[in-house]
Amino acid sequence: MARHLKTAKPLEERAEDDAKIRAIVEGILADIGGRGDAAIRELSEKFDGYSPENFRLSEQEIENALSKVSKRDRDDIRFAHTQVRNFAEHQKAALQDIEVETLPGVILGHKNIPVNSVGCYVPGGKYPMVASAHMSVVTAKVAGVKRIIASAPPHEGAPHPAIVTAMHMGGADEIYCLGGVQAVGAMAIGTESIEPVAMLVGPGNAFVAEAKRQLFGKVGIDLFAGPTETMVIADETVDAEICATDLLGQAEHGPTSPAVLLTNSEKLARETIAEVERLLSILPTADIAAKAWEDYGEVILCETYEEMLEQSEFIASEHVQVMTDRDDWFLENMTDYGALFLGPRTNVSYGDKVIGTNHTLPTKKAGRYTGGLWVGKFIKTHSYQKILTDQASAMVGEYCSRLCMLEGFVGHAEQANVRVRRYGGRNIPYGAAAEPREVAE
Repeated sequence: MARHLKTAKPLEERAEDDAKIRAIVEGILADIGGRGDAAIRELSEKFDGYSPENFRLSEQEIENALSKVSKRDRDDIRFAHTQVRNFAEHQKAALQDIEVETLPGVILGHKNIPVNSVGCYVPGGKYPMVASAHMSVVTAKVAGVKRIIASAPPHEGAPHPAIVTAMHMGGADEIYCLGGVQAVGAMAIGTESIEPVAMLVGPGNAFVAEAKRQLFGKVGIDLFAGPTETMVIADETVDAEICATDLLGQAEHGPTSPAVLLTNSEKLARETIAEVERLLSILPTADIAAKAWEDYGEVILCETYEEMLEQSEFIASEHVQVMTDRDDWFLENMTDYGALFLGPRTNVSYGDKVIGTNHTLPTKKAGRYTGGLWVGKFIKTHSYQKILTDQASAMVGEYCSRLCMLEGFVGHAEQANVRVRRYGGRNIPYGAAAEPREVAE
């Protein structure tokens, strides 16, 4: 039976924090809806100390930002873009329009149509997340989105040059220097100067995540996302250093980021706990990672690989790093997670920054019902139908008529009946169901 060698903050306390955030965000979004540009300017001044003449960057401001980024950094951004674009193009190729004749004369099909407009949010608080521009802007571009706008908060009082460069190189049509709830609210609701979008994507802090949750329905979103989560599933084929490093590498995202070790080795579990403490004494971001580990770190000791699998499915973590003697077994059997990182040669950081898979992933158990951001999230699959013959219309109409009357939908039944009368030559009283045809013996 699995047992905890280290436990995390109780779920009840986490729920209290979420409730406070919900109330704050609701008020901010209502203000943006009521006062538009005036509200987002006040919010930007309040939270970021930033109030430019125009939040949308001009071509000259974009060029200025690009000029501040070294050639090596631009080349690195371009390399990451290429990896994300290549994988997204392969994913898009797997999405096929279809058209089939399901009955004689009855044609059904679907078309894959890109969303018309998307707002991409790129976090930029303590860590300016340049990589998030690759994941959202580049993927939307591959999907064929017509209008892509991107927004990130100011960094040290100005647009962050590397983020602007990544947005621009990725193909953003409009770039804004605006952060937090005011950014996603403005993109979704619209203001006097910002035309609203049909969909919001991109990660963010707890307030941004809550804003997206409240805006869902008014606009589409990629997924409900909370703080970054990581899980390491390991046995004695790896050591404590690599386990501890992979746990803390994600814990540094923020003080509420869960980091969980699942192992069937008590020796590895205890050595990893000790190694985490050692690394925290030298890690430059230890002030954040240590708080995350203290409040949200867990070490769960399991008896078998099957029990490790069971625990991982229950937790449904965003990132799952598997380092065992049977990594492919976990790949075959795991169903609830954000993304898998198989073997010690890869790691979550590769996926976060450069390898080509998308780093916007489901958290808070959402991996049970959705995957992460990918090119398909920007594409809507719409069905269509057409009937080529009078005979087919009358035949389908007779079934439809009776099924509508079974439910009491007389108007629906008449939509079918008028076709049966016109194309099948049958005399059906208004508001009656089409009786089955008599078949000659």
